[in-house]
Amino acid sequence: MIGVLSRGIARIPYIDVFLEAPCRVYWRTARGELTGIAGWGLKPTSVSARRVAARLGLPYISLEDGFLRSLGLGVQGALPHSLIVDRSGIYYNATHPSELERIIAEAGFAAGELERARRCIDLLCHYRLSKYNHAPDMPLASPRGCHASSLVRGSRGVLVVDQTWGDASVAYGLAGEGKFQQMLDSAIADNPGAEVLVKVHPDVIAGKKKGYLFDLARERNCTLIGKDISPWALLDAVDKVYVVTSQMGFEALMAGKEVHCFGMPFYAGWGLTQDRVTCERRGVERSLEQVFAAAYLRYCRYINPYTGDRCELEDTIALIADQKRVLERGRGDWQAVGFSRWKRGFIGRFLGQAAQMHYLSDAGELTVAAASGPGSRVLAWASRVDDDMERQCESVDKALWRIEDGFIRSVGLGADLVDPLSLVLDSTGIYYDATRASDLEALLNDVEITPDLLERAGRLRDRLVALKLSKYNVGTTGRLSLPEGRRVLLIPGQVETDASIRKGSPELKSNLELLSAVREANPDAYIIYKPHPDVLTGGRVGGLAGELPLFDLEVRDMSMPELLEQVDEVHTLTSLTGFEALLRGLKVVTYGLPFYAGWGLTEDRLHCARRARVRSLDELVAATLILYPVYVDPESGDPVNAETAVELLVRAREKGYRRSLKGRLYNWIRRAS
Repeated sequence: MIGVLSRGIARIPYIDVFLEAPCRVYWRTARGELTGIAGWGLKPTSVSARRVAARLGLPYISLEDGFLRSLGLGVQGALPHSLIVDRSGIYYNATHPSELERIIAEAGFAAGELERARRCIDLLCHYRLSKYNHAPDMPLASPRGCHASSLVRGSRGVLVVDQTWGDASVAYGLAGEGKFQQMLDSAIADNPGAEVLVKVHPDVIAGKKKGYLFDLARERNCTLIGKDISPWALLDAVDKVYVVTSQMGFEALMAGKEVHCFGMPFYAGWGLTQDRVTCERRGVERSLEQVFAAAYLRYCRYINPYTGDRCELEDTIALIADQKRVLERGRGDWQAVGFSRWKRGFIGRFLGQAAQMHYLSDAGELTVAAASGPGSRVLAWASRVDDDMERQCESVDKALWRIEDGFIRSVGLGADLVDPLSLVLDSTGIYYDATRASDLEALLNDVEITPDLLERAGRLRDRLVALKLSKYNVGTTGRLSLPEGRRVLLIPGQVETDASIRKGSPELKSNLELLSAVREANPDAYIIYKPHPDVLTGGRVGGLAGELPLFDLEVRDMSMPELLEQVDEVHTLTSLTGFEALLRGLKVVTYGLPFYAGWGLTEDRLHCARRARVRSLDELVAATLILYPVYVDPESGDPVNAETAVELLVRAREKGYRRSLKGRLYNWIRRAS
């Protein structure tokens, strides 16, 4: 059991999982039960914890944020994805050995671990991830009129990284105030004619905090970068990076930059950096992969903060990369048109924390909203978009985005007012509208799916099948009594008024027409028909009279995954069930143009000329379930990735589904009208 004196540490989500032991506030715990006292590194707030540990004869355990912490800032409430737990010292204290220093010095890494380190470095560079990942990631324009790309071509950009006054890593990193002036003067002298960019903290520019270089940089006519911007945007603009102890120096090494250190951060002293300070305990050469493996793979501990499960660095990279993609896509002003009060309660979460939402009753208000400035976008539920809305958006020069339920939506129905776990946002069209292109279609036509995404897609597909998850996750389990020796075909019913049929099935328009076509083409097959759940609630159009012998069995209550395990083929207009059947290796015949048709995976009765590329199943999964949708954790409101959403769905399903009073009342009113 680990004792802490700080209530803040005790309140860290899943701190017991991080520590691999129960964590209790010290005064509430019997002394004999404790095996250590934990505090936050060597900061002043940890003094009491260290004294208590010494008095009790217990080891002091240093805690610190990991090197890949979160999407946003901890001071703003962002949940931690990683934590450092050090029983010897702490990584930024060069005056005393730490566990990280010991791991690097021993360098006992197998070839496989170093290969993994290289893959993770490449992933961090590819997704442009840092300790925090909330800042805008856009090309840097300097006061001299240069963009990052031109600075890189000229090979003359130099970055000098300031730190906030009193940062513990400065004093414990064998440095002080004088080192910052020495660093700036050296950067200028070593690079005559170069543009010297000095990155200072935004709070220093605002006067809320003090730095070391603000006044000096202005005196020496350097370019001050005070806005919050992604470290990778800065690294794009330079070839050399000068630091005292900032972690940005290690990120610069990963980016292939020349790094000069004027203090002793954890990555200095191993032959990777140009060092102005020495540490006798180091002095041996280590590769970038060795230092990375020590720091990121062995030293840091990772969890998924939305499920509380321990995970690996690769899992954390995948989660934060997807969160960052959502944040960047949603950054800016949005005019949300025609959303009900219920939907307004959750729509903003799917655009991310950098989105500014303005809700309008109808498209006619867009003329007023045009004053919000250039670059703002219009958002509308896809089925509500008509020609008038498109013309109205064009008249005020605003891009129209459509939004719709995702493919792994919830435990429960939208018709019962169950908030969605996933939505899709589309800047071009919408996935079910085959009359025009969509962002999903563009992903499948144009984007090369990276190996890491393919691996994720394969694991995700296996997980979905093993867990028997579907879009709504309702229904019973059980086995059907089916005839032997006959092909068993499943026809999923659809809501006939849905836009997916109007826009995605140009020939057949009803469940009855589909049943007739399938029976005519398969007279000897055993046909199972499953009505759509929303039709069974009585709120949607799509029922059958039932007197025609077009199917052999109607199944109403059974869950779709359970049913798919018992059939041989799925025949559908545009139902998502066809996609779920593909995940399970079933033959799928399409009579309309659903999003998954036309890529070489289905037997199609119709052809879409825009879809000209053959895709593997895992490529389809990567585009459809990882890149296209947005997933949100219902507790925190944070964006999450598909893998996390699956685990959250499993837990929600275990709690059971019961239609809410609000949903029952809503459906009663709708049926009565």
